[in-house]
Order: sequence, then C-alpha cells, then structure tokens
Amino acid sequence: GEDSRSFHVSIQGTPPGIASTGEIPIITAVAGGQLLLECPEGAEPHPNIEWHREGSLLQEDARRQILAQGRFLQLHAVAAADGGEYSCRATSAPGDTGPRVRVQVHG
Repeated sequence: GEDSRSFHVSIQGTPPGIASTGEIPIITAVAGGQLLLECPEGAEPHPNIEWHREGSLLQEDARRQILAQGRFLQLHAVAAADGGEYSCRATSAPGDTGPRVRVQVHG
C-alpha cells in the first residue's frame, strides 16, 4: 500500500520554496517572515496533535502558536534558529513521530 501526505506552507509576502529530496519535504522560509505548517493527520475529528522540532516537544511562546488543536503551527518573525526538522504526531496514535518536514531559513 501507499501512504502520501502533503504539507501546505504559507509565507507572507514571499512565495514559498519547496524542494523534495527523499521523503522529507524541505521548506524554505525567509528570515523575519511568517511560516505556517500544517499537520496532515487524517483523523476526524482531529485528536490532540503535538509538534516537535529536532525531536523536542515544541511549546507555544510569543513567536510560536499552535492552532486548531495542533493542526497548524504558526511561526512569527522566523529566525535562523527556527530551521530544522519539524514533525507532528497525534497523541492518540501509537508510534514515534508522524509526518516530518525540514525548514531552512534564508535571509
């Protein structure tokens, strides 16, 4: 069987750059811009979803907001330190991590 997942990215003021290398999509963000990552979990209704960066659980702060029970992760004023591998996982689902995406920050 096959399992395909897609990520939708919105960077305000700048067209997104998406390159597919292997199985992990790469998203290019611009420093100082805004980035919106969508977790393509298919469960309905959506269970609670956790976001991780480089394997560490992400907490909300002034620049990072988790929206719609975790379906979206929004980053404001993107900085080089925000680059890395992001993953989302439904807390009710077994297993380690869910879909992953790598963010590269330029600028």
